[in-house]
Amino acid sequence: MERVATGYGLIEGPVWDPDRGLYFSDVLNGGVFLLDRAGQISTAVPKRRGIGGMALHAAGGLVVGGRDIACVSLKDGATRSLLALDAIPGATGFNDLTTDAAGRIYVGSLAFRVFGGETPKPGHLHVIDLDGKMRTLSDGVLLTNGLGFSPDGKTLYHCDARGPYVRAYDVNADGSVGPWRKFASLGDDKVPDGMKVAVDGSVWVADAHGGRIAVFNADGTHRRDIAVPLPMVTSLCFAGPDLRDLYIVTGSRGGPHDNCGSIFKVRADVAGLPLPPARVAL
Repeated sequence: MERVATGYGLIEGPVWDPDRGLYFSDVLNGGVFLLDRAGQISTAVPKRRGIGGMALHAAGGLVVGGRDIACVSLKDGATRSLLALDAIPGATGFNDLTTDAAGRIYVGSLAFRVFGGETPKPGHLHVIDLDGKMRTLSDGVLLTNGLGFSPDGKTLYHCDARGPYVRAYDVNADGSVGPWRKFASLGDDKVPDGMKVAVDGSVWVADAHGGRIAVFNADGTHRRDIAVPLPMVTSLCFAGPDLRDLYIVTGSRGGPHDNCGSIFKVRADVAGLPLPPARVAL
């Protein structure tokens, strides 16, 4: 396992752009950065803090979470809000997100300030349709985290970091979901964070305080763990020409200093699913 970047507070939201490289955010210090194919890092979106999830947009921008769901132009930085915070009563922000094959955006809302010491209150799961309208699909998510679809698009996985477990929903043709069920647990007192799904249907989940990626089979049974050098493992991303380069991102909690958040790279034994670009109207 190779450390390819370090010096960040809390890295989140890794997304692979086949043309440019790996985009990632620093939740605490702010900014979205690009780790290009040559290993060089540049700033793609300055300053914006709290970005827990990202996706590419088919129009060329980058969809980011945080205080709202927005699409940021990578050419001139122009920002267009796709889902405002005041559209959801009681919401304090948005965390991770994903897209389906049609280009809809699925995102979880928060109902308390995660870094403010507040008592957790349940948030919701939402979808932004292609016409830009929002629907609320599910509730009772204490701390929404990673989202991902099965290879056939018929199951949506959703981490609840205060559950603590991974949910699964059956997905309907119109993008709505059925009642959730428990898919897997990382164990007592474990915190499932970001996730990705591989082409064989396995679900790869970051253990936020456990120094590992936990890999589950499509039936929810535990397959194996991938040990990570830092304890706070926040998310992951399949990348590279064959989508077998696994980038694992971390935060600083439990590490040697406040800005030791790092990106690690290792070869996976199976390819990941590509994340479809968002196609929500701008």
